[in-house]
Amino acid sequence: MSMSVGDNTGSDVPKAEINVTPLADVMLVLLIIFMITAPLMSHKVKVDLPRANPDVKPSPVEVPPIDLAVETDGTLYWNDNQISDAVLSARLRAAATSQPQPELNIRADKTTQYKVIWKVMQEAKDAGMVHLGFITQGNAKAASGQVVH
Repeated sequence: MSMSVGDNTGSDVPKAEINVTPLADVMLVLLIIFMITAPLMSHKVKVDLPRANPDVKPSPVEVPPIDLAVETDGTLYWNDNQISDAVLSARLRAAATSQPQPELNIRADKTTQYKVIWKVMQEAKDAGMVHLGFITQGNAKAASGQVVH
């Protein structure tokens, strides 16, 4: 801010003027930087990209789901074969590492306690299983089970 000197109006009001010198200095520096970097950015890099055939579609891999039955007493059946808790953990880890990962369908009796089912779900999660479903029995008219996600 500057003060008016020699003004005969008698008011001591400061003038509001903007000093544009620093702004011009910054703009000149930016202009020089862009003038130097612009030619460097036009340098081309040749990349050989692979050619894809749009007519060929990759065939999806069908992975059968894993049917894990849990009885009321906690007995486990992996695809209708009885297994122990240790074998379940090992098989879940092996299934989790396969590509594509199969879906784990849990089938339990309605009288099974939730803590038993929760334990199985927790083991599946700890093993790295991502796809988890539940098989429920429908009404008497439905002959097959329904998978609920």
